[in-house]
Amino acid sequence: MRFFDREKEFAKLREIEEASHEVAQFTIITGRRRIGKTEMVKKFYENTTILYFFVARKAESELCQIFIDEIRTKLNIPVIDGNGVSFATIFKYVMELSLTRHITLFIDEFQDFYRVNPSIYSDMQNIWDSYKNNAHFNLIVAGSVNTLMNKIFKDKKQPLFGRHTDTIHVRPFPPSVLKEIMAEYCPGYKKSDLLALYALTGGVAKYVELFIDRKKFTEKKMLDMFFDRDSYFLFEGKNMLVDEFGKDYGIYFSILTLIAQGRNTRSELESALNIKELSGYLKNLCDEYGLISKMQPIYEKSSNKNVHYAINDQFLKFWFRFVYKYTHIIEAGGNDRLRTIADRDFSTFSGKSLENYFIEVLKESGRYTRMGYWHDRKGENEIDIVAEDEVENTIEFIEVKRQEKNFDDDLLRAKSEVFTKAVGPFKDFTFIYRGLSIKDM
Repeated sequence: MRFFDREKEFAKLREIEEASHEVAQFTIITGRRRIGKTEMVKKFYENTTILYFFVARKAESELCQIFIDEIRTKLNIPVIDGNGVSFATIFKYVMELSLTRHITLFIDEFQDFYRVNPSIYSDMQNIWDSYKNNAHFNLIVAGSVNTLMNKIFKDKKQPLFGRHTDTIHVRPFPPSVLKEIMAEYCPGYKKSDLLALYALTGGVAKYVELFIDRKKFTEKKMLDMFFDRDSYFLFEGKNMLVDEFGKDYGIYFSILTLIAQGRNTRSELESALNIKELSGYLKNLCDEYGLISKMQPIYEKSSNKNVHYAINDQFLKFWFRFVYKYTHIIEAGGNDRLRTIADRDFSTFSGKSLENYFIEVLKESGRYTRMGYWHDRKGENEIDIVAEDEVENTIEFIEVKRQEKNFDDDLLRAKSEVFTKAVGPFKDFTFIYRGLSIKDM
């Protein structure tokens, strides 16, 4: 699959690159695993000489020899002897070079210096502070373990706190790009196939690429590939998160599995797990790991009422719903049976995914100032999407159905009347009522 999207990120990288010719820049590239951070930076600099240091889990001396070879090859200059050299010596050497020539250095898997030698971060701080004011240096670092990257740069006690000059957060492909990809590789695709691509990948570049490169363009072929006995996807959730959660991964996985199944209030989770107090785990999943969000109906005034939790990552929603829950089936070699379960429940799952898809479409349009779902306290009246525009004084009530024929305009208007009575009048606002279905994708 060819390279897609990232125009905004490229614009930011271009701005940073230009600035680094005058004053040293230190940029953090963030984003979940497989989102395409490394490929994005390499693509941007494909016609420019940059130093690329990948922090493999090796001894510092081995890494340093690799980094020295990179400097020698890319810059075509004699380099310090690699025997017994520390990373601090190499970093100082590169920054000294940048006093007289412009240097761009990209350090990938930056958080893994913790495994190599944690003192490297303190060494970098001292060297950076000593040279940055006179250096023509563009330092870019990327990491795939969110907790460690947060610790390195957001913990006031850590040496590199406050040293970075910019951050670029790489996000999944938005719906418009998924449509562009499908149109290019499978002209005439069905909307249900686009929905399957979104539901299974969430727009994560690596997952989309796997399906496209293998020519899995239909819902059936995507699901076949996903649940194949040797599928890359079956172990991906665990591979992604075990490093994040460490020894507590079991309870975090149990919480995420329950949320994926729809048991998503704190009381439901505590009851299901027979644990009296989950607030610490839920707070970590929200704030530390960024994997779930605390959800409430739009315009809810109390921060503690009508709260439920939702998994933010579309791929992980599917993985915890259909893979981790049924690990025993996979271990028993029953992949075909698991595929049968997925076939049975995929329509319901993808219906909820369709709501998320349209929320992303509305966000991508940039036309709204507030957006969410709504239901009354009794749960008798629910509106899938409420989207407000405080500039044009409009508010849209949107119902999402897989099939257009199932949309009931009168029922939506009746629900909106209950909504306005509960939330309060919207004086001088124009109300808009819409039904969205697969055909609108």
